[in-house]
Amino acid sequence: MKLSKLITVHLLWMSALASPVVAQTQESPVINTGKTILLADSAAAPADTVYPGQKKPFTEAQLREGSNKRYVTRAVLPAAALIGAGIYTIQDNGFFSSHDARDARHENFPNFSTKVDDYLFFLPVAYMYGFNAFSSQNRHDIRRQTGLLIASGVLTSAIVWPTKKLTNIDRPNGDPTAFPSGHTAYAFTIATIVDKEFRHKSPWVSVGSYTIASATGVLRVLNNEHWMADVLAGAGVGILSVNTVYWLHDKLFQNKGLNNPVIAPTVLPNGKPGMGMSLTF
Repeated sequence: MKLSKLITVHLLWMSALASPVVAQTQESPVINTGKTILLADSAAAPADTVYPGQKKPFTEAQLREGSNKRYVTRAVLPAAALIGAGIYTIQDNGFFSSHDARDARHENFPNFSTKVDDYLFFLPVAYMYGFNAFSSQNRHDIRRQTGLLIASGVLTSAIVWPTKKLTNIDRPNGDPTAFPSGHTAYAFTIATIVDKEFRHKSPWVSVGSYTIASATGVLRVLNNEHWMADVLAGAGVGILSVNTVYWLHDKLFQNKGLNNPVIAPTVLPNGKPGMGMSLTF
C-alpha cells in the first residue's frame, strides 16, 4: 500500500472521530440585553434561570438543547456520518477497507498488545465526578448527571448488543460479535456526557474527553480486537445516544425537579437477585 494513501486515510479517520468536538464548540450568535439573552434560533430566555436539577444557569447553547434543528445538525448528522463510514468500510469494502486497516496493523504493529483500552474510557467519568466535587461550574447537579449517564448507557446498550447479534460479524482475532465496537460506543457515550456537562467550563475538557474516546477506538484496532468499521460505527452510536437522551430530557423534564434516586435490592425477571434504582421526575 502506498504511504500517501495510508496517511490520507488515517487523517480522514481521525478527522471523522474528532468531528464531535468541532460540532459541539460552534455556537450561534447571542445578543445580551441585560437580564435577557436573545438567541438567533430560539425564543428569549432569562439569563439567570436555574431549573430544578441544575446547578448554574444554562449557557445560550444549552438552552437550545431541545431544538429539533440543533439535534439534527449536532447529533444525527455527525452520528450518521460515522455509522455510514463504518458500514461503508465493513470487511473488504470501501476506498480503505477494514481489511486494509487490519493488514496495515499486521505490517506495522504485529505484536502490539495492551489492556489499557479496557479501562481508559472510564477516565472521563472519574474526572467528571471529580469536577462535581471541586468545581461549581457543572451543568446539572450530580443526581441528574447520574440519571442522564445511566439513561445514555442504557440506550447505547440497546443499540449495540442487538446490532452485534444481527450483523453476526467475527472480529479480526476470530472472536464473535464485532460490529459495532461496544468499547468505543461506551467511550464516546462517556465523552459526550462530559462534553455536555463541562464544555462551558473549558473547551479543553471536551477535547480531552473525545481524545480519550478516540484513543480507545484506535487501541481496539491495534489490539486486533475490532475492525476499523466497528470503531467508526461505535463512535456514532455513542454520540447519537447521549444527544438523544439530552434532547428528550430537555423536551420532557427541563422544568421538572429530580428527586433523590432510591436504590434497593430487587429480584430480576430471571429470578436472580439484583439492585434496582428509582428516579422520580
